[in-house]
Amino acid sequence: MPMLDREEYIEQAYFFRVLRERLAEGQATQTILERIDQEILSTTRLPLAIQFLATELKHTGLLSSGFVRLSHYFTPFQAYILQGSEDESKRFSIDLALLVLEREAEYRAGNIQRAGLFVYQFEVMSRNRLGYELGLKALSTDPFYDPKWQDFIRSMREQLGVVDFADLIYLRSELYVQEQRRRDPDYVPPLPPLFGEKEGKIARANMGRDPLYLFAALQRQLGFPEVPRARPADDTRIRLETLQLKIRDLEQRLKLLEMEQRGTLDLSKLVDLDKLRRDDDW
Repeated sequence: MPMLDREEYIEQAYFFRVLRERLAEGQATQTILERIDQEILSTTRLPLAIQFLATELKHTGLLSSGFVRLSHYFTPFQAYILQGSEDESKRFSIDLALLVLEREAEYRAGNIQRAGLFVYQFEVMSRNRLGYELGLKALSTDPFYDPKWQDFIRSMREQLGVVDFADLIYLRSELYVQEQRRRDPDYVPPLPPLFGEKEGKIARANMGRDPLYLFAALQRQLGFPEVPRARPADDTRIRLETLQLKIRDLEQRLKLLEMEQRGTLDLSKLVDLDKLRRDDDW
């Protein structure tokens, strides 16, 4: 697939954001897709892509299916992210998937760097446990990465689990080359460096530590895009039911106090009342 113009990524970011927001409001995906193409800038190719997504969703019931078939427009990584949200074995919601795609599109529309995009995409895979095999395969076919980067990504499929991620960045950085040339001025790296000196310093400082610390440092120091995190579960229904039980118990206690004040309290009925309360709790 060819590289897209900047305006395409701007409209993609808008599309992913609006789709996410309207899904959160309870609207059906099919309904959103049938209308949202009218809001997209008509000079881009995205409206046609959305129309195709709407048709494909009717036939397959999967949003990712349209992304896979539109490989000349959407990247393999975008399809891979949506496939992860549709996989019931993974705890990766469509809300989070769309936010991941939205931020990636925003980064592509701005001052994008290959190192920044790669670290962002790799952290998405790592943090959400989406699986490295298919994810790295998707990255290796992204036209934004030149052949040197594509070779590096393909080699990672064999090195992960053997070499730490921080070591991988450091060994392919300008910093590593500089340090080797201090010892040997004639040193020639067997592979070209892909990361800058700053990336190398940050990676070296995080060797042997949790990779999440490395990701956070790269975001703070170099402005790499921040990966969205899953929100903690908030079961409002359980909280509401607990509150209702407490209110019901208070109402029963108030009735007993009123009966006592009027002198109409019948102690023989307390057993039945207590039994009724236990049955309601059950």
